[in-house]
Amino acid sequence: MHEMSLALAVVDQVETAARGRRAPGVLSVRLDVGELAGVVAESLAFCFELACAGTVVEGAELITRTVPGTARCEPCAGDWDVGMPPQLLCPRCGAAAVELVSGRELLIREVRWAGPAAAGGPRRPQPITEEN
Repeated sequence: MHEMSLALAVVDQVETAARGRRAPGVLSVRLDVGELAGVVAESLAFCFELACAGTVVEGAELITRTVPGTARCEPCAGDWDVGMPPQLLCPRCGAAAVELVSGRELLIREVRWAGPAAAGGPRRPQPITEEN
């Protein structure tokens, strides 16, 4: 279950940012999750709650937004939503030479801070990978 490693990475990055802001807590974490990232939102939410235990992130709401998978055809420059399972042949010309444009990301879009740090506003989007 890679959702636990992803949840731990998100909590670690939010905790690091919270320390830098001297935030006493976190109200919510908003994530963009690509539909092709292989992440089960319910599993991620469950793992996030476990990963938050005993941290400054404990009690924070996890809000996820699914980012559709999109592709671009190299020969005809057509764009389309690939869906699940992904349709990787261009619906316009039938070519298989495609570039995935979106749908694989996992991005911290916003963190809402509790207490005095809340006045600092949302954090910049931070990419999260399984490696960090």
